[in-house]
Amino acid sequence: MFIIEPVILMWLTFGLIGIAIGFYISEKLSLEITSLGVIGTLLIMFFLFPVYDAAGNNLLTIKDLLSGFADPALISVLCLLVIGQGLVQSGALDEFSRVLIARGVKSPKLIIYVILGLVLILSAIMNNTPVVVMFIPILSALALRLGKTLSHVMIPLSYVAILGGSLTLIGSSTNLLVSGALENATGEGLGFFDFTVPGAVLAVVGFLYVVLVAPRLLKDRASMAGTYILESGKQFLVQAEVTPDSFLAGKQSKAGMFPDLKDLTIRMVQRGEDSYLPPYEDITLKPGDILIIAATRPVLADLLKKSPDLLRGIIEENPEEGPTTPDPAEGGQMLAEVMIAPASRMFGRTLKQIGFHTLTDCIVLGIQRRSRMLRIDLNKTRLESGDVLLVMGRPGNILALRANKDVVLLEWSTKDLPLAHHSKMALTIFGLVVALAATGLLPIVVAALLGVAFMIGSGCLNIRQAGRAVDRRIVLLIAAALSMGAALSATGGAEFLATQLIFLTQGMGPLITLSAFFLLVAFITNVLSNNATAVLFTPIAISVATGIGVDPKVFVIAVVLAANCSFASPIGYQTNLLVMAPGHYKFSDFARVGTLLIFLLWATFTVFAGWYYNLV
Repeated sequence: MFIIEPVILMWLTFGLIGIAIGFYISEKLSLEITSLGVIGTLLIMFFLFPVYDAAGNNLLTIKDLLSGFADPALISVLCLLVIGQGLVQSGALDEFSRVLIARGVKSPKLIIYVILGLVLILSAIMNNTPVVVMFIPILSALALRLGKTLSHVMIPLSYVAILGGSLTLIGSSTNLLVSGALENATGEGLGFFDFTVPGAVLAVVGFLYVVLVAPRLLKDRASMAGTYILESGKQFLVQAEVTPDSFLAGKQSKAGMFPDLKDLTIRMVQRGEDSYLPPYEDITLKPGDILIIAATRPVLADLLKKSPDLLRGIIEENPEEGPTTPDPAEGGQMLAEVMIAPASRMFGRTLKQIGFHTLTDCIVLGIQRRSRMLRIDLNKTRLESGDVLLVMGRPGNILALRANKDVVLLEWSTKDLPLAHHSKMALTIFGLVVALAATGLLPIVVAALLGVAFMIGSGCLNIRQAGRAVDRRIVLLIAAALSMGAALSATGGAEFLATQLIFLTQGMGPLITLSAFFLLVAFITNVLSNNATAVLFTPIAISVATGIGVDPKVFVIAVVLAANCSFASPIGYQTNLLVMAPGHYKFSDFARVGTLLIFLLWATFTVFAGWYYNLV
């Protein structure tokens, strides 16, 4: 070990942070590698050159540098991601989504505004990422009805989610991290609604900009609409049996069709020895009828979620051995598409002859064939090369199809089947977590951990799905940012920046200092990331506020609001990355629309903070 002046270590720390930011921006190395490199470099640097206080105590031990991995704020963020995944996986918000699309048929433009408002509210109480994921297809459908490209709605969707995240403590991971850093420094974190009032003011101003101005600044980009249409329009032929308690029982034909089954096309009704083809005349579906149905995959997934009995009668290969059809209500089921490979041994044979379920432990739900429409019993359909089968099974069995030389698993098509009977449980668990955190009955980290335990224990999602919700990039980025923040604090870097800011704004009053600080953080957050910026600038905010004699919470709240101004670049926030591909955006789109929004929010905050915090 060697002793070096703290000021030298401070500048080395600044240099390392600058290099890290450069790698984060250039993406020459993955975010994970850069973060691990930063943590490793700090560990080596401060092991060889420790920093001691006046009493001879080491200010930056290995434990201090690695404490970010066990930070309560990080754990809270990860738990909220898992809980959000539970809501998505259980389909808890699907019915809500369908209602919005149905309402949007008559007035899609108004519904788009309503949806953006709902996204703003939802983002205040749940992680922004699953909210945006849920509303991307909804806004896509409505944009197509309006004849607009997706570039007019995707950036506004991301922006309002970010704005909503500034309303409550759990609205964004940034807020939790800032609160955790404040608690480490002062012993008291932020309350659930401590910044709701200024956050709401910025949210209202930002929302008006997003719906009135942003669409005018966005260029028409080549959208992915064709992809969405192709994906959603492809139909599979499914064989189903009408059971006594089925929603199909009692449906009557009118004018040759079944008007009550808007999303389904019945191509044949088999009743005993008789077969009925469209147009249908005065036919009422009865228990025991065998139907050949054409429907898109989303419609089939929705039907299976609501009516597992629909599977009764679907291609059972060994009836003498008892039911072979898996029950979606059991959970853990996955939908996927497989294509019959050229020269496959399945060519020219029926599913019954192949024994598909016996060989793969997967059930075939439907067949899609481009060459012609089928109106025969699917058990008697002879497969051809290029036929696409919609299959359902356990995840392990679905993924095992990769090794099957007779079929080609279409990897992009694999998706877990939502379970409708868990949706109410998922909503209840989520509501309890929010209530416990909002009332202060339990710390957020405790409420979130309990929420994850109940989500998994109740079957709303399994361990694999929960693990998939944990983003390793967030873990490593936050850990690296906390390590850099600790190094800045121990070497005096935070105090140095605070001193320089106070010097530059000396004699201008606390409001000017606060305003300049907000603008600085708002632009840094688009270069680094909202989480890293929040952690790095929280100790600086405390130092600046203490230096000018202002309540540190005022400056810390400024960090929360400014760090959430991740509008000017796609790397500033995860939701920006989510909408970049559907909207077919370029970096310049975010810079053009987002930079103006940042200046607008900065001016709004400056005026409002001067009055609200009595800093004038």
